[in-house]
Amino acid sequence: MPSDASAGASAGRWSSLDRPPLNEAALRRALVTGDGLWTSLEVVDSTGSTNTDLAARAPGLPEGAVLVAEEQNAGRGRLDRSWVAPARSGLFFSVLFKPGEAVPQENWGWLTLLAGVATATGLSRAAGVDTALKWPNDLLVTVDGQERKAGGMLAERVADGVIVGIGLNVSLTEDELPVPTAGSLALAKAAVTDRDPLLRAVLRSLEEWYGNWRAAGGDPAASGLQETYAAGCATLGRHVRAELPGGRTLTGTAEAVDSEGRLVIRTAEGAHEAVGAGDVVHLRSVH
Repeated sequence: MPSDASAGASAGRWSSLDRPPLNEAALRRALVTGDGLWTSLEVVDSTGSTNTDLAARAPGLPEGAVLVAEEQNAGRGRLDRSWVAPARSGLFFSVLFKPGEAVPQENWGWLTLLAGVATATGLSRAAGVDTALKWPNDLLVTVDGQERKAGGMLAERVADGVIVGIGLNVSLTEDELPVPTAGSLALAKAAVTDRDPLLRAVLRSLEEWYGNWRAAGGDPAASGLQETYAAGCATLGRHVRAELPGGRTLTGTAEAVDSEGRLVIRTAEGAHEAVGAGDVVHLRSVH
């Protein structure tokens, strides 16, 4: 995190006029309607991790709880990587899903991919920015002709449900990026960087996709989720290296996402292997 981030956060809610706070009351009025998925919405100024906080409360909460933080100082991505950014520079939130018996638990793993599709769909509508998905949980934007990571999703099981955390860089400048391969909606020339309509759009898209998936019993094909994910996945068709648990690596062409949400990789020998967990690196194409 840039050294001035904590100072800016402590200077008051309006310390950066370019980064106003979220309007919690307006968001709640728009989203917690009583007849939809979202049952509560809370915005906190700062926390370690919204996933951790929501997980602690999950047993006593109904499905549809939303926790948003203006700043996270211990946010986590996959493989326990840290996720930090200046206060009010992005969207950092977690939601609670409890599919119950409507969806077999073996299909709950699709919630990470569902969150990716929903976020990409919502941003396309609200921000007018082209996005792509990198398997399994990264959101990519194009900055100066290069793919950059602007967001990510992390799903974690709790006793009777799943918490999905979403982090999205909105207004980060080049000087504020944690690594050169990161990006933001602002750097991708998004038409809208006002976080209030962006958050509303993503949560409404999540509600729509989750409702369709749940109504289909979690079937990724019947709900349209599998096809839509594949259509927006920048990993498919690419030469990739998958760094697998246990230190093993697998290199080949990413050919499909199967019915379990696994990435199917064809090796140079023509064998196919389905990868359910790992870190995937997009390599330059081999001609």
